[in-house]
Amino acid sequence: MCRVNDRARLEAALRKNTTASSDFDLNPDVDLPVGRKLRPAGVLVPVLASADGPDVLLTKRSSRLKHHPGQIAFPGGKQDDSDADVTAAALREAHEEVGLSPDRVEVLGTLPTHETVTGFLVTPVIGWIDKPFDITPEPGEVAEAFRVPLAHVTQPGLFTVQSRRWRGTRRHYYTVPFGPYYIWGATARILRGLAERLEDT
Repeated sequence: MCRVNDRARLEAALRKNTTASSDFDLNPDVDLPVGRKLRPAGVLVPVLASADGPDVLLTKRSSRLKHHPGQIAFPGGKQDDSDADVTAAALREAHEEVGLSPDRVEVLGTLPTHETVTGFLVTPVIGWIDKPFDITPEPGEVAEAFRVPLAHVTQPGLFTVQSRRWRGTRRHYYTVPFGPYYIWGATARILRGLAERLEDT
């Protein structure tokens, strides 16, 4: 059903030591306040095994949401008091957002944390899924769920740096478009980090 080396490469990549990332990586002139409070969150990077090579499952957030409407994102969200940890939060949110039951996910590990401009400290959780499931977007949060080849979003050469005005300053960020989907911001930065880990694996 899948190529054995796909999973082995991911596991090897997760064993590498790399530093945390943030939405400010490409904006070194930003003066972040010392002692700032960051809210813990977890996102699931669902890697779906297939004979043609693995895909990553991404979502397009509903345009009705208050935060990040219409953006491409991983399933996930802030850690609730009822969550044992950020991994539990990522699995819970993936179940709620796209119908992916936690018992279908084998957690391979986590990437270093990522700080967002909205004040979250996000832990990306790499999940391996080799059993079929019905992708069921939750209409209140998810406008669409779609698959993108892991090979596409882990090629460093396919990433570009773009910019836009944000709160009176020009902010630079990574992008890795796929067809009609504009993957950028925190999602692209996390994927870029994974791409760097996989490059020599």
